[in-house]
Amino acid sequence: MTIGATVRVDGVKDAINQLGKIDKQLQKQFKADATRIAEPALNAGRMSYARMSNESDPFALSGMSRKWTHGGRQIFPFTVAKAVKGVQMKFDTRRRAVGVILIIQKDVAAAVFETAGRKTSNKLGKSLGAIDSGKTRLLQPAVDGAKDKVEIEMKQLIKDVVAVVQKGF
Repeated sequence: MTIGATVRVDGVKDAINQLGKIDKQLQKQFKADATRIAEPALNAGRMSYARMSNESDPFALSGMSRKWTHGGRQIFPFTVAKAVKGVQMKFDTRRRAVGVILIIQKDVAAAVFETAGRKTSNKLGKSLGAIDSGKTRLLQPAVDGAKDKVEIEMKQLIKDVVAVVQKGF
């Protein structure tokens, strides 16, 4: 019998939140273990950007290396080093969160590069190339390729956490 994704996600959110109520140290340990398990996916995401500096035809546009601001906020320059450093893992247990354990891009320029033209057609998105709604240019395909390595261990870690939470109450 399979369980729907929504039920599974809600269970993970509740378990992580309850773990924090039982013992903050246990919650910190869970996050550290989950980050260690997700390291292959994080490295795959980082490597997708690192390959950009080795390519003779880089994915980013030449104008993205210049300073751009929008509404007083600096958007560019895009640098590979900042894009690599920006690939991080985030835990989001808020009620309306889409996912609980997320691999995200924290660098603004790299995030714009990843998603430009995804929701609405615009000049930058057209110049970078078409992308489907809900997809990213480099990060998502790289992480999806490493997902199988991470998934089995992560499921086991989550089962262990749920067991601890159920014993705690």
